[in-house]
Amino acid sequence: MKTPANSSATKRHVRNARKLQRQQRRCRSVAPPQSLDQLTPIHRRAAGIDVGSAENYVAIPSDGLAAGESAVRVFRVFSAEQDALVEWLQKHRITTVAMEATGIYWLSLYDKLEVAGIEVYLVDPHAVKAVPGRKSDWLDCQWLQKLHTYGLLAKAFRPELPIRRLRTLTRQRAELVLCGAAHQNHMDKALVAMNLHLHLVVSDLVGDTGLRIIRAILEGQRDPKELVKLRDVRCRKSTVAEMEAALIGSYDDEQLFVLRQSLAAWEFYQQQMEQCDQRIEKALAAIPKAAPATKSPARPKPLPVDAQASPTKQPKRPQKGNNAPTIDFSQALVRICGTDLMKVCGLNLLSVLMLIGEIGTDMRRWRSARAFCSWLGLCPGAKISGGKVLSRRTWKVNNRASTILRLAAWTAGKTETWIGRFYRRIKARRGPAKAVTATARKLACVIYHLITYQEHFVLLDNSA
Repeated sequence: MKTPANSSATKRHVRNARKLQRQQRRCRSVAPPQSLDQLTPIHRRAAGIDVGSAENYVAIPSDGLAAGESAVRVFRVFSAEQDALVEWLQKHRITTVAMEATGIYWLSLYDKLEVAGIEVYLVDPHAVKAVPGRKSDWLDCQWLQKLHTYGLLAKAFRPELPIRRLRTLTRQRAELVLCGAAHQNHMDKALVAMNLHLHLVVSDLVGDTGLRIIRAILEGQRDPKELVKLRDVRCRKSTVAEMEAALIGSYDDEQLFVLRQSLAAWEFYQQQMEQCDQRIEKALAAIPKAAPATKSPARPKPLPVDAQASPTKQPKRPQKGNNAPTIDFSQALVRICGTDLMKVCGLNLLSVLMLIGEIGTDMRRWRSARAFCSWLGLCPGAKISGGKVLSRRTWKVNNRASTILRLAAWTAGKTETWIGRFYRRIKARRGPAKAVTATARKLACVIYHLITYQEHFVLLDNSA
């Protein structure tokens, strides 16, 4: 049976054939160069550095060198050697440098080059193709220099110095939270080993009730009835009888020793987080306010009739947890961003703080919201060969800001807002993983718009 001429499959086949023909005409109209030497140099005084843990290989243009002088030199990673590297580049009038982001070995060299007034292109190693032929550090730096000369390398994102200082502190605080959580698990393990199932009768082991009972046990109290008296009046997870039954166990000296050390370590990391919060407060005070965009945003599409309702009440913010900041940074964050990002569904004080530490407040680094989402790895990929779409999967990126937005999307999916309904609609059609990615992309566009134009987030109810 023949397929009707006006069927959807036939129309789709015709569209794909016409698209393939247009691509072939464009490929025939512009002949690709046979080698890099046929391209026009963009950075004529460019250098390439292959960064290593012990040595840095540097390549510069061969023109202007003295007789017998090599265009490649090797420098050690010590401070005196790095200063000599910068002086050698300045001697040969190098204006820009490209180097791969290899671990953390590039940090100190990057700062020295930046202070010297040399523009640094930090390149993702995955974005640089391997050197044709044999592989060595000597050839890698020459390949980087050649690619950078013809403008074939894209600069990686690195925020300004005040944002970098905030980023260092927020990442350190995240490490302290992980270390404290590990010792909290050690406390739980020691209690269960003594058949004390405190985690089943309290909602938080290191909450008010849990810490009172643990400290009383370490002080020598063994009577369950006396331990239950330390119960907080707000405790609703279990009854008094259930808590008494959970606190009857066999006390072991070795397990009590482990419990005492784990509690001391957890309290130590809590003190470390308090000190880190104080440094974060100073770092926020040194960050200037974000400058709004000069041009007005594009006129938004008209909302449907049921969306033109009055703003709904903002969702309740979650209560403070054990890892919440000890200092209220909300006023400082509003001053820096020019808007209150904590009103966005799924975001709280800590997530906004870490997000600003990762992306900063200068949205001009990305030409549009689409480019911002692409940098976050939240856009569909485009893997096409022979006119056939092979994959639309998002790119795999190691981006902390993307992780924060994905967690915020998962939290916003539980709310009765338009973002939550969007998440559940995509989840029913495509599954939870794609729903998290799609919702995170929508949150990224909202954040980009709010910071760029410094507008306030208004939650509209489109379910009326």
